[in-house]
Amino acid sequence: MNTEEKKLRLHSKIYVCTIIVGLAMSGLTAFPLETEMAYLAKHSTILPSSLQNWIESVYQALKATNLRYSFLSYGTDWLAFAHIMLAVLFIGPLKDPIKNKWVIEFGIICCISIIPLALIAGNIRHIPVFWQMIDCSFGIIGVIPLILCRINIKKIEILEEHYGLWTL
Repeated sequence: MNTEEKKLRLHSKIYVCTIIVGLAMSGLTAFPLETEMAYLAKHSTILPSSLQNWIESVYQALKATNLRYSFLSYGTDWLAFAHIMLAVLFIGPLKDPIKNKWVIEFGIICCISIIPLALIAGNIRHIPVFWQMIDCSFGIIGVIPLILCRINIKKIEILEEHYGLWTL
């Protein structure tokens, strides 16, 4: 393995680690939603009033729902679990990006798919547009390291092909 390939593999690992950490944190923070929203509502005074009102409304809805129908949060627990399991999925490309490039491509598809989901479901569920944009940003931000990783994988494949043929 030459220095260029080592550099590409290192950068790919950094990109994949970014995705793993993001997915894991996203999952772990989905468990204590009511607590997090209480904190946000209490400390949202620096935000625009429309965002403050939205955060307070979400907090009150979570609080009331959890008080009477706590079983509904079980769905969020499964969402959290799915994020954590997706983080585990990316261990494959961390170990061998070439063999597991399909995981990177799957991640790119997921990130792109966030946008229509957020816009369609957000509209149906009467989620404010600014919040839909925040949700869309997760897909936009997430796709960047995945695309960079995919580019590196293609370069590594070319290098391996070149050096593989060269040594024959």
